[in-house]
Amino acid sequence: MAEDHNDLFKKSQEFLQMLSQQKDFIHELLRENERLRYQVASLQNSSGDQTHLAMELEHLRRRLEQLEREKKELREAYQRVEEENKDFAQRYVEIEDQNNNLANLYVASYQLHSTLDFQEVVHIVMEIIINLIGAEVFSIMLLDEKTNELGVIAHEGYEEGMAFPAIRIAEGVIGEVAKTGEPYYINQASEDYRVDFLHPIACIPLKIKENVIGVINIHKLLVQKDAFTAVDYELFSLLAAHAATAIFSSKLYSQSERKLTTIQGFLDLLTAPASKG
Repeated sequence: MAEDHNDLFKKSQEFLQMLSQQKDFIHELLRENERLRYQVASLQNSSGDQTHLAMELEHLRRRLEQLEREKKELREAYQRVEEENKDFAQRYVEIEDQNNNLANLYVASYQLHSTLDFQEVVHIVMEIIINLIGAEVFSIMLLDEKTNELGVIAHEGYEEGMAFPAIRIAEGVIGEVAKTGEPYYINQASEDYRVDFLHPIACIPLKIKENVIGVINIHKLLVQKDAFTAVDYELFSLLAAHAATAIFSSKLYSQSERKLTTIQGFLDLLTAPASKG
């Protein structure tokens, strides 16, 4: 009987020990389950964060592309505006130069018509050619209606002692300009250019209406000026008309003055009392 009691006690102890082990195992399972659930939740959260991050990155990529397009458009617009500003600045300089030259020509024209002295008029024309057009070597020729030839009346910059040939109407470049009344221009000559009187780089007719009374020949420009400009062509037209009128008027006045002086001298001679012998 005592032996049976011991066996039962022993079995009870073993059962309790087994229950304890099972309890520990269950707790371990619960802890492992909790850990796994936490990992699953973490993974789910991580997946959601990655999806959100991917969406943010895609948004930023699109925004960056948009900013790049806007940057490109702004750069192109800036370049257009910059080119327009350069163009406006260049046009402003040209207009300013033109206004200055026209103002100078106005003053020069006033000076041309302020005197009837032939030599003074010719000197003013030469100053205009030097200062406004920028010519270094040039000549002024007038037409002699009796011989129908152009002869030099004033010149600047040629070799000392140079002989200037008379030019007949329709002869060579100069004679053709005198015949047609149309100006002749070429670009500035090369650095090794030698002045050839018969071949100017510009020949401007001096015209009163349709009648050519002479020409202005330009053979070389000043060092600081390498070519004719658009303003020069306008100056040529204005200068030709004003210079022609001033030269023609002063020449007529000088001729008439000489005639009056001659007539007056003749009259004085006729009216002088006879000397007593």
